[in-house]
Amino acid sequence: MSKITFPQGFLWGAATSSYQIEGAWDKDGKGESIWDRFTHVGDHIQDKSTGDTACDHYDRYAEDVALMKSLNFQSYRFSISWPRILPHGRGEVSQAGLDFYSRLVDELLA
Repeated sequence: MSKITFPQGFLWGAATSSYQIEGAWDKDGKGESIWDRFTHVGDHIQDKSTGDTACDHYDRYAEDVALMKSLNFQSYRFSISWPRILPHGRGEVSQAGLDFYSRLVDELLA
């Protein structure tokens, strides 16, 4: 079997999608996303699963970050749920949404 080597400077890490990890689909004033609507209305999803809870990252982000640190991840790419920041699609910005991402970034940098 051949040995695989990674180039110098290669960073081990993870990436997530807000819909697939955050959950808390309607918590703290979050607006409805296209995926929220798609999974809540009609018979689009055969097993009726949704991202309503997902991995519950919204409430468990500190545990998730601790796990990443225990695995010695050197990088993490996450997406932002824009309905969490702009619940109505435009206009008023949700302070609770901004606070969540601020806490997440602070935890990642700690």
